[in-house]
Amino acid sequence: MLTSNPIVFLVDVDNTLLDNDRIQADLRRHLEREFGAGCRDRYWAILEQLFTDLGYRDYLGALQRYRVEHPQDIHLLSMSSWLVDYPFANRLYPGSLDVLERLRGWGQTVILSDGDVVFQPRKVERSGISEAVEGHVLIYIHKEEELDDIGQRYPARHYVLIDDKPKILAAVKKVWGDRVTTILPRQGQYARGPDAAFYPTADLTVERIGDLVEYDLPALLADSQ
Repeated sequence: MLTSNPIVFLVDVDNTLLDNDRIQADLRRHLEREFGAGCRDRYWAILEQLFTDLGYRDYLGALQRYRVEHPQDIHLLSMSSWLVDYPFANRLYPGSLDVLERLRGWGQTVILSDGDVVFQPRKVERSGISEAVEGHVLIYIHKEEELDDIGQRYPARHYVLIDDKPKILAAVKKVWGDRVTTILPRQGQYARGPDAAFYPTADLTVERIGDLVEYDLPALLADSQ
């Protein structure tokens, strides 16, 4: 049986540690430059449909579906290479790895993300995030539905969840209640989108992930106690 930790930090990836909006913008520009606006728009339509169906963006799955529609377009092979070899470390938000280091000084720190089984782990590895948490990475289809599994893998008396999506923070808070401190970095399309106002306020809101370096642990937990 695993020993319960006093505290476990659960940290999201996209638009929390990594500027995923910029990655998407880079992908859009690459598609238009290399394959044309028509390809870009069709690929993005498939990507958004998969997002609706799966709950996460399956970039490689969308490429495979696009290929089914264009079986003779051999140039698509170069697009898969672009995706897999993207320099994700260049899109880390300032201070991201410093925050992970600080959290690890206080307790077990775990990456908690949604995504596919190929591209998302590649992103976490190539960005240096996986190494920063010594490989403690969980990637689910819908992480907010896997709290029992998370609790079994990383038992704790208290959790701190850092995520850019108010919807995720609210869902976890509803289940775990006072056992979790929710922290919202106001970065990216979800944290700053119009839908954010419909969800309960996080226990702590910061403008940038790097701001958390300035907090000590009591201040981090203050609003949830």
